[in-house]
Amino acid sequence: MSEQTIRGVLLDEAALTLDELARACAVDTGWVVQRVQTGILLGGTDAAPEAWRFTSVDLVRARSLLRIERDFEANDEVAALVVDLTEEVRRLKARLRAVGM
Repeated sequence: MSEQTIRGVLLDEAALTLDELARACAVDTGWVVQRVQTGILLGGTDAAPEAWRFTSVDLVRARSLLRIERDFEANDEVAALVVDLTEEVRRLKARLRAVGM
């Protein structure tokens, strides 16, 4: 089976499986499993990996995590912190714009 990267836009009601998310990020499924088990993706879950479904938000987060890990040689926990802080700054800026600041 050839490795292929999936590109496209997910709708909110659409979901990716573990294999599809791994392909969309061009990573091994083990990379995704590790981040789900540590709560970095999907908020952690007790469900079996075959039952996991990832949204477009999860895809964007996974790609951001991967980029931080690769570009800065960061471990998964540091990458998660950077992504969390980036998302929070984005939310705060949106709130400021909403109130006219």
